[in-house]
Amino acid sequence: QVHLVESGGGLVQPGGSLRLSCAASGSISSLIAMGWYRQAPDKERELVAVITSDGTTDYADSVKGRFTISRDTFSMVSLQMNTLKPEDTAVYTCKIQLPDWSYWGKGTLVTVSS
Repeated sequence: QVHLVESGGGLVQPGGSLRLSCAASGSISSLIAMGWYRQAPDKERELVAVITSDGTTDYADSVKGRFTISRDTFSMVSLQMNTLKPEDTAVYTCKIQLPDWSYWGKGTLVTVSS
């Protein structure tokens, strides 16, 4: 069994920064990638950023240059979010991709508002 725990969400003003963290536990030695997705009200879930086991990263066009995903340890990834915009408001969820399955965290709410 694999568990993911996210932290770091909250309320921030436009232009501000937040750092999200995702800690994975369990049988993850064969992980392929970890990433962050988000879902805003009345919108579909979308990929925000992903980092593979070899360190390759990819970002949604809407966050390139503002967000940075990094691996702090083998089982923990962080998402540094800078220059936040109101349209970044969403529930951010961590996902881990294993060879045969993927697991999701419960999500953390990020609200960008003045």
